[in-house]
Amino acid sequence: MKRILILLAFLLVLGTTQAQTSLLQKQKPQTSERQTPPAPVVSPEVHADHRVTFRLRAPNAKEVSVQIEGASKPLAMQKDDEGVWSGTTDPLAPDYYGYAFIVDGVAMFDPSNSATKPNFLFRASELHVPPAAANSGDSASPTWEIADVPHGEVHHHFYRSKVVGDERGYFVYTPPGYDPRGKQSYPVLYLLHGYSDDASAWTAVGRANVILDNLIARSKAKPMLIVMPLGYGAPEVLAPASGVFRDPGITQRNFDRFREALLTEVIPRVEAEYLVTKDRESRAIAGLSMGGAESLLLRMHICPKSIPRKRTQWFLHSTMRLRYTFLPSQGLWRVQSRGPRHSQYLKAIPGLFR
Repeated sequence: MKRILILLAFLLVLGTTQAQTSLLQKQKPQTSERQTPPAPVVSPEVHADHRVTFRLRAPNAKEVSVQIEGASKPLAMQKDDEGVWSGTTDPLAPDYYGYAFIVDGVAMFDPSNSATKPNFLFRASELHVPPAAANSGDSASPTWEIADVPHGEVHHHFYRSKVVGDERGYFVYTPPGYDPRGKQSYPVLYLLHGYSDDASAWTAVGRANVILDNLIARSKAKPMLIVMPLGYGAPEVLAPASGVFRDPGITQRNFDRFREALLTEVIPRVEAEYLVTKDRESRAIAGLSMGGAESLLLRMHICPKSIPRKRTQWFLHSTMRLRYTFLPSQGLWRVQSRGPRHSQYLKAIPGLFR
């Protein structure tokens, strides 16, 4: 009886094993077919003649184009039998470009490209069109291209702002050869970013550190520090429908608090932690767009008497035109914009940038 039971058990196991083997053999071709990944998409592809091909796998999309920074209109793309959309530009000048795919009306990053341009409101994928190989790294190549020259360092600092009431940071570029234990002091440039940018914009996008490395190596600039702070005194200007371009109150609050944060928080920290020269000839301030307006307004606030005294001056700033009128009897500048009807008066204070 025992032998019969053992034999039956053996036959049962054998039959089950054969059935499983047969089932696996039938399923194997289907499993192998499902696991075959599609060919990787290469995008962007920069050709030798500086044309660029963009590609996106989107088999269910009905319309795809790519919007390239500086282009007047999106570049239409075509779909192949594999569901991959592609489009090729005309030759592009050597530079860094932001771009985004527009898929059925929705903008998106290039999933095949890990390089991005940081921005609070208008993030995009980044394209690098390098110069011709023969010119790469030599004195004729663009200053924003990395060359075989001594490099400085970029430092990222964080602090709690009592003026604005948030955690924020600023970046400091130190030139090649800077020694924090040495005795040599350096001039400093306070470089301000534009609206929607963050504090990293001048290095991550503007490549200010690379440019200065190359200019110093070519004897076209003196070694200096660059300080790049966060340019928002009222961060709510970045919120949707904040009214920043219509409401003079929020615009003024943004400028006022930024100025106070720069003068009372950032600059004292920089001058305590770095070897900077603290006289008039060794400080400068400049900026892009919103940062340009902040530079001008800060300069006027601190020492308006040093600004050329044309009775009325017009300056074009981004989305508005600003008129500056000097009032000699009061020692003030009146600032008016063609847009929202408002004025502001900026008083001189002694000390900085004089």
